[in-house]
Amino acid sequence: MHKICYILLVILLIGCKAKKEEVAQDFTIYNETTEIKDQQAHENPRMKFKLIQSKVLDMNEVFKPFQNELSKFSETDYSSLKPLILEKSIPSIQKAIKAGKLNYEKLILFYLYRIKKFESDSTKYLNAVISLNPNVVEEARQKDKTLKEKNISTESIFGMPILLKDNINTDNLPTTAGALALKDNRTGNAFIVEKLKENGALILGKVNLSEWAYYFCAGCPLGYSAIGGQTLNPYGRKVFETGGSSAGSGVATAANYAVATIGTETAGSITSPSSQNSVVGLKPTIGVLSRSGIVPISSTLDTPGPMTKNVIDNYILFKAMLGLDATDKKSKEFNEIAEELNPTELKGKRFGVIASLLENPVYKKTTESLREAGVEVVELTPEQTSLEGFLTLLNIDMKYDLPHYFEGKPVSVTSVEDVITFNKKDSILRAPYGQQLFEGIVKDTTSLEDLEKVKSSLKTNSRIYFSALESDNLDAILSINNYHSAYSAVAEYPNLTIPMGYKETGEPMNLTLIGKPKSEFTLLSLGLSIENLTKIRKLPKGYE
Repeated sequence: MHKICYILLVILLIGCKAKKEEVAQDFTIYNETTEIKDQQAHENPRMKFKLIQSKVLDMNEVFKPFQNELSKFSETDYSSLKPLILEKSIPSIQKAIKAGKLNYEKLILFYLYRIKKFESDSTKYLNAVISLNPNVVEEARQKDKTLKEKNISTESIFGMPILLKDNINTDNLPTTAGALALKDNRTGNAFIVEKLKENGALILGKVNLSEWAYYFCAGCPLGYSAIGGQTLNPYGRKVFETGGSSAGSGVATAANYAVATIGTETAGSITSPSSQNSVVGLKPTIGVLSRSGIVPISSTLDTPGPMTKNVIDNYILFKAMLGLDATDKKSKEFNEIAEELNPTELKGKRFGVIASLLENPVYKKTTESLREAGVEVVELTPEQTSLEGFLTLLNIDMKYDLPHYFEGKPVSVTSVEDVITFNKKDSILRAPYGQQLFEGIVKDTTSLEDLEKVKSSLKTNSRIYFSALESDNLDAILSINNYHSAYSAVAEYPNLTIPMGYKETGEPMNLTLIGKPKSEFTLLSLGLSIENLTKIRKLPKGYE
């Protein structure tokens, strides 16, 4: 009898172990040969993917720290929390927490469950997430414990889960820029991460990006990296581009994988993925947000920025990252900090509308709506000035800035040349689309003296392009998506991009406001008013 009981116990234990193994293997690699073959018929050359799934990332390992907590969190729990969290703003979520309907731990579990739910589904995954903070559940519990002692504003990022683009340093997760050469790059926190944590934010994890912030390969897919694989657009998986280089930030925000995300931009890398994924993105004036601890392209043009589902969240996140950084030579003091963001009266505001863009029906309709709301619309035909030397600026900055970033890091590469050599050892895995732009950096022999002349010329020419901001006393110039990102980059002007509508195909399109330096709060206030007027953003189908 005892022997039978022992045998039954062994069988039961084996069964439990097998069940645990099954739970741990929710993410499976499947044969994507047919899928990739079909993709070659896409009319967009950049959508002719060579691979989709990551060859190095094991999402089962990424989720391993949360196996116990998620095993107790059911679909019923998830569904009951949806009305309190999905598509909700930070103030709305904070109000629910204050009312006792929600807490920070449940908020984290909701997002972890949601990411796992979609990313483990071979018909829904977006390849947006690269890594997750293994301590985030416990950190959320600590926020819940201290909540009673604090008078948390509803416009606070305290306890809010934030995902970071994986070129932003964090102290407990690798910072890879999507590259295998940085797979084990462990660092301290970037300055903006310290600011986020000081203000109580929870770093949920890291998201995918176009490798090396899309200054690596020529004509390759947006949103691809050797670490994260191919990020996909939730509004049209394998149909629409994700935008880049902050592809994972745009996609994760659109799919509600976190309250908000942080992206980075050199020229269009926030505005492009925000536009492609129908989210709000702010590219600040260069230096308003610190760049320390971020894998660089250009110390002249780089900036981080918030990417959110709505304007109020963007404002809250932007404000939380502000601060003068003594280690960033372009860091600027930002004294005029608005305590609250309120919609501004649109009547009487003066917006520059680019005449050639009025051929776009969505842009034209939006312009007409603004005119009906009392906006003074000034049609512009900007002088077409030259941006000759733009690639030279990026080449030479990255040639010097990237080695500076590598200093003291636990990586085997010390220069752009080293990265090229590293990738050549296994180009199919490490650089399947080539590394033409990196090779171009090495070949560019422009001197630092000539670079300064290039910078000066670019800044002058780009400001001529936007001269109507001053001459016509405009509150902002209105563009589409990232159409004028190169001009506004070298002009060092801020951009705010907000959902404007959708093409007949369902592909999102954004309205981008370009303003004068350090006019972020003005742009956010205007953006809030336009958002309230249009109320255009909608969740991608299948991700409700």
